[in-house]
Amino acid sequence: MEKNITDIAGTWPLANGVEIPYLGLGVWQAEDGAQVQQAVKWALEAGYRHIDTASIYKNEEGVGQAVRESGVPRTDVFVTSKVWNNDQGYDSTLRAFDASLKRLGLETLDLYLIHWPVAGKSQDTWRALEQLYADGRVRAIGVSNFLQHHLEELLPEAQVKPMVNQLEFHPWLVQPELQAYCQQHGIQYQAWSPLMQGKVFEQDVVNDLAAKYGKSPAQILVRWDLQRGVVTIPKSVKQAHIVSNANVFDFELTADELAYIDGLDRHERLGPDPDTFPG
Repeated sequence: MEKNITDIAGTWPLANGVEIPYLGLGVWQAEDGAQVQQAVKWALEAGYRHIDTASIYKNEEGVGQAVRESGVPRTDVFVTSKVWNNDQGYDSTLRAFDASLKRLGLETLDLYLIHWPVAGKSQDTWRALEQLYADGRVRAIGVSNFLQHHLEELLPEAQVKPMVNQLEFHPWLVQPELQAYCQQHGIQYQAWSPLMQGKVFEQDVVNDLAAKYGKSPAQILVRWDLQRGVVTIPKSVKQAHIVSNANVFDFELTADELAYIDGLDRHERLGPDPDTFPG
């Protein structure tokens, strides 16, 4: 389904009507303190309005401080965090959420995700997220790294459907069947590792398109994500890259070009397999 793409602060509605900015900054591997604070401030200055962190990233404090000090109204910044595997379970998830919120120094979260499916715990973890949502402490809830069979186990017991599924997504791992399943159930697909951990620069098709449009390979892939209706959160701690990754609103890939990039699919992961991680 084609979605409206306008500018860096553009949003798409989630199933509950909450608007999620479709371009954001990921901060995995950004060091807490000055490094992550500066990255978030650069992103917000460039016009980003979506910051994605997680408890396991160990940088929530810096993210929260940068958001508070940015001068951008809190209501204009969409902040995501995630419950880590060791904290899953009903009571422990509620405690983990409290701890994340305290580290962030925020009163509410915009999106809270189960970071990975954990056998025997995901159902109870989801009940905790539903409780946080019902209490108004988080505006939207979702999952990360859930394959179709994980969703099929979760959905029959869920009172509230996940609004987002954040997954590894890039030209080597397109998973169109999973995308279709999420769309069928009103779950917004979101990409982590959209730039293939640097391997984007080795893809001839992407490089050819970059030359055609006068763009970088990274910009081509961010645009491909958005035209595929996928929220994307490229990570960087370098100001030039943060700014460049968002310079994707002055061109449009054709249907054939989207298909060429789709055709790079190798069903190949660069990150862990959700069926074996955590082992």
